[in-house]
Amino acid sequence: SPRAHFHAYGTTSEQLAQIALTCRANAVENPKAVYRQPMSMDDYMASRMISSPLRMFDCDVFCDASTAIVLSRVDAARDGPNPPIRLEAIGAALHQPWSWDQISLTEMAAFDTGHMMWQRTDVKPSEVRQAQLYDGFSILTMLWLEGLGLVPRGESGRFVEGGQRIARDGVLPINTNGGQLSGGRTHGLGYVHEACTQLWGRGGARQIALHQVAVAAAGGGPLAGSLLLVKE
Repeated sequence: SPRAHFHAYGTTSEQLAQIALTCRANAVENPKAVYRQPMSMDDYMASRMISSPLRMFDCDVFCDASTAIVLSRVDAARDGPNPPIRLEAIGAALHQPWSWDQISLTEMAAFDTGHMMWQRTDVKPSEVRQAQLYDGFSILTMLWLEGLGLVPRGESGRFVEGGQRIARDGVLPINTNGGQLSGGRTHGLGYVHEACTQLWGRGGARQIALHQVAVAAAGGGPLAGSLLLVKE
């Protein structure tokens, strides 16, 4: 619940806005994105309130899309047209009776998912250089940042404040295809595609600095799944 996060941690609308603004800035550089018109903070604040504090631009946009993912053994994949990307670890744990009326309104299944994923790898959260994080609503991206241990619990608002850290040239670029808020709602599969595109260095105008480790995550409320992806 964004209201609970605001109350517990002092999160502000200006901080929350940075998810939508970052997604829109990335979508401007994605020819397949639904919304490509630049958006300002004033534009965001002027948009219709849907359920306080969520505004219209905090909600994802539907689109028609498809994604194909080819899974293979590593030895077979080495002969393919694309450099292999290893599924280093997955997270899909549900250890609590999560429902849409959650036990903790500042958490969701992402915390169990993140704990499971990091237990299955020696890679550390500090090694992640891009994060493609579900944004059915903008607050979910902030909760994923915390649930995956990319920022400390309760500090996602301060981390995204100003937008510099999560921009394409920031320390942790997020949702580089425009996300579901501006690029179009393609759920987790769209984010796996974007993560691989960035790892391969094929992002075009939206390409971030070359790197080896990415995370993609999808779900909100009681549903969650994440992938840790490493370029071979």
